[in-house]
Amino acid sequence: MDAFGKDEYQPLTHNGHDWAPGGLGLMIVDSLDTMLLMNLTEEYAQGREWVATKLSFDKNQDVNLFETTIRILGGLLSAYDLSNKDPIYLEKATDLGNRLMGAFKTESGVPYASVTLSTGLAYKYHVPSSTAEVTTIQLEFKYLSYLTGDPKYRLAAERVMQHMDKLVQQGDTTDGLVPILINPLDGTFATSEIRLGSRGDSYYEYLLKQYLQTSKTEPHYREMYDYAVDGIQKNLLARSYPNHLLYIGELLNGKPGNIHPKMDHLVCFMGGSYALGATEGVALADLPPLTGRNKRDLETGREITQTCYEMYSMTATGLASEIVYFNDDENTEPNGADMAIHFQDRHNLLRPEALESIFLMWRLTGEEKYREWGWKIFEAFEEHAKLPMGGYAALKDVTKVPATKENRMDTFFLAETLKYLYLLFSPDDVVPLDKYVLNTEAHPLPIFTPNW
Repeated sequence: MDAFGKDEYQPLTHNGHDWAPGGLGLMIVDSLDTMLLMNLTEEYAQGREWVATKLSFDKNQDVNLFETTIRILGGLLSAYDLSNKDPIYLEKATDLGNRLMGAFKTESGVPYASVTLSTGLAYKYHVPSSTAEVTTIQLEFKYLSYLTGDPKYRLAAERVMQHMDKLVQQGDTTDGLVPILINPLDGTFATSEIRLGSRGDSYYEYLLKQYLQTSKTEPHYREMYDYAVDGIQKNLLARSYPNHLLYIGELLNGKPGNIHPKMDHLVCFMGGSYALGATEGVALADLPPLTGRNKRDLETGREITQTCYEMYSMTATGLASEIVYFNDDENTEPNGADMAIHFQDRHNLLRPEALESIFLMWRLTGEEKYREWGWKIFEAFEEHAKLPMGGYAALKDVTKVPATKENRMDTFFLAETLKYLYLLFSPDDVVPLDKYVLNTEAHPLPIFTPNW
């Protein structure tokens, strides 16, 4: 077995590398719930054994708070729920949660970007944190408080959201759209740039999911989400030429007007988020006809998901590039191209966001085309990314066949990409959307009624 217990797998050379000496079990922990859902009992048993006997967080290693929370803490909490409450996972999750708490020791309550696991100390270097990172740890910390009965995790995570709400209320955002960097020392934004790609994306995703996670008992998260979505409609949505594909652009200086026509593949989560917000996880067949904002948002979600599928179907491999640029020239010939891929953006890291939205659109609308799109993407992965000796590899250039492979297979391929594909073709009672929220690493966390 190659590289078992390593944090990340390098599929071309059959070895792995670790984020910390001795490893944090990243690949294993990120995959536990996928194995449980797929009934891979033998592989799951090996993973559980490694967690029980080898996984230690007592490492003198500086780790990213966000990545460690969404992948490892989220993976442990989801495995705990799906394994019928196997206590080893809650024990490890609580230990990790305690070690991460030091990141929150700031004047503003906005956490530092990273923390040392063995000491619980955060480096006080004057580096801004990503806005998405500090606002995409709440589902995990709140569920940990719910399970342990200890409010400290929840209170630390909620303090960040209270601060964000204050910034929105006092007019420091553009219609609820947040700049992508924030200073943990004084809690002010450290740039004016706004985007729904890297460093911005999951802030919006978790506003909605925090509302859903606690059985809709915290309506202020829904209000923040709706305000931000209205801000997206007003400031970031645009259409390409000649085919009028709807996309979400960027505001490089944070000011309304002059949309930069660039869209990261990461933004593709938003199609599904629109649909989840419009339906709150209930299939259209079980709802009265949508009206008003919900009708608008579902339609926007459909169009963004369609655009994201076009990012796949436009390339020679049938796989999307990391970033696309949309054609905003209204004088384009009718046979012109709506999208362009710049040379440095031609890679595909086996990312999940388009499939995430395709899965959510399928569950919520029941329209068969979403399964067909997902299957085509799966076939493209099988043809171009799969390796004869096992594993899958990222691609250097999706515009050329045969595609050159890169020596990386990120853990999110197993945690998210393959899970969303599996759920797309599973019955609706596997991870039902009215009983679970999926964290941003696709770890299903149960919806609960708060005990605080």
